[in-house]
Amino acid sequence: MFWHCGKHHRLDLGKQGIIMGILNVTPDSFSDGGSFNSVSQAAEHALHMFDEGAAIVDIGGESTRPGATPVNVSCEMERVIPVIKSIIRQRPQALLSIDTSKVLVARAACEAGVAIINDVTGLMGDATMASVVAETAAGLVIMHTQGDPRTMQDNPSYQDVVKDVRVFFQRQVQIAIDAGVKPDAIALDPGIGFGKSDEHNIALLRHLSQLMIEPHPLLIGVSRKSFIGRLLNHEDPDNRAAATCALTALTRSSGAVIHRVHDVLANLDALRMAEVLLGE
Repeated sequence: MFWHCGKHHRLDLGKQGIIMGILNVTPDSFSDGGSFNSVSQAAEHALHMFDEGAAIVDIGGESTRPGATPVNVSCEMERVIPVIKSIIRQRPQALLSIDTSKVLVARAACEAGVAIINDVTGLMGDATMASVVAETAAGLVIMHTQGDPRTMQDNPSYQDVVKDVRVFFQRQVQIAIDAGVKPDAIALDPGIGFGKSDEHNIALLRHLSQLMIEPHPLLIGVSRKSFIGRLLNHEDPDNRAAATCALTALTRSSGAVIHRVHDVLANLDALRMAEVLLGE
């Protein structure tokens, strides 16, 4: 399985999974908000994650935690574009992803050197996003969510969460392909914690194999999330790192090949040990 991202990157996911490091350049993200406010701090952390073994660094300039307040385009661009340019200047071959639902931000990020558009609305936020992906030849992450960050955890409900997410994937993949996005450029993310109860999250994690749609790699983002805190009574996100590693290993055994995490080295170790046991 290959994931084509931009004009110069092709990731072979047939034998080993990969780590996508998280870089939030926001003051209010749930785990690391405010940690990387300066361009130099953010770029340094991105390079550190690459050095630890991340294949991709995903950069976000707007918090999508439950209850988060949206920011406008100019604010988001002011946060992310200088960081992208700084990383690419220091490491031209770096594979970067932009975590955004705004087409103007996505387009500007691609012009600055990003090769993946990670749309947390799964192409539901802006009808022209798929066209931007096609025009830039970027890789695309279609993530499932229900509602928006301000309301998504108010009362999430599904007839069958696993079936509903799979149907969503099928529909949104077709929208992307109809807009000109290549099938092997599309990855799928079930959106753990986005418009889902703890029971919904667990059901999706238990039945990941039912969400796999060839040839689209499956991406999982569970790092330090609040459902872990509720299940294990860990209010501090930093105390959820070990459970995140456990989920990285377990979800790899269920077919996930891209793991979006804060703690790169520990999760890479968990991933590789899981693959040893799987015979990968």
